[in-house]
Amino acid sequence: MATPHNSAEPGAFAKTVLMPGDPLRAKFIAETFLKEPKLVNNVRGIQGYTGTYKDTPVSVMASGMGCPSIGIYSYELFTQYGVDNILRIGSAGAISADLKLRDVVAGMGACTNSCFANQYRLPGNFAPIASYDLLSLAVESAAELGVRMPVGNLFSSDTFYDAASSTMEWAKMGCLAVEMEAAALYCNAAFTHKRALAICSISDSLVTGEELNAEERQNTFTSMMKIALEVAVKATKLPECVLADHGASK
Repeated sequence: MATPHNSAEPGAFAKTVLMPGDPLRAKFIAETFLKEPKLVNNVRGIQGYTGTYKDTPVSVMASGMGCPSIGIYSYELFTQYGVDNILRIGSAGAISADLKLRDVVAGMGACTNSCFANQYRLPGNFAPIASYDLLSLAVESAAELGVRMPVGNLFSSDTFYDAASSTMEWAKMGCLAVEMEAAALYCNAAFTHKRALAICSISDSLVTGEELNAEERQNTFTSMMKIALEVAVKATKLPECVLADHGASK
């Protein structure tokens, strides 16, 4: 059913959705990698497409920036459109000296300074983690493609401009890179009993100060995209997810 943020018809989305942050990157992925991509949602210009990759239905839709934005779109895909798997494919800033521009990393977990998980009223702190099934498929696919893909903790920050200049503090706990969406996506997946994984390309380094421009971020992260597409194909063999009873209500 349509939502305030998604006008797609029932069944318009595939079981696996790739979610870049940027709508233009969603358009680029759909037009470059998918066969016969069809625009199924364009509310607020967010651009959602469905096509096929290696004869497998795959959707791609932008998430926007930050936990609140991906929190809305991923929740609606999980609860209203029957999506089982969401793969965030976005940019991240390296906070590990071992990462270089355009390296690919997978988020086994997502530390955060966001209060997103407070809504669940848990008697402690929730640890947002990826789906082991999707992570295993991503590691396998990266190896098959010959792509080095470190796996570890991401830091999902609520602030792009950090007045406290504290982002690098997360490096001492082994966090590989900073981004803004994985923690909320992982929370939504856990709450709805669905699957999620964040695969990110390094667009800049807080260690060296190097960075890619907007056009390079949009058009050159092909290794990340290929890994995610291979995961989408392999994910068709995973069992269908059962939506949690509480997942369909606000």
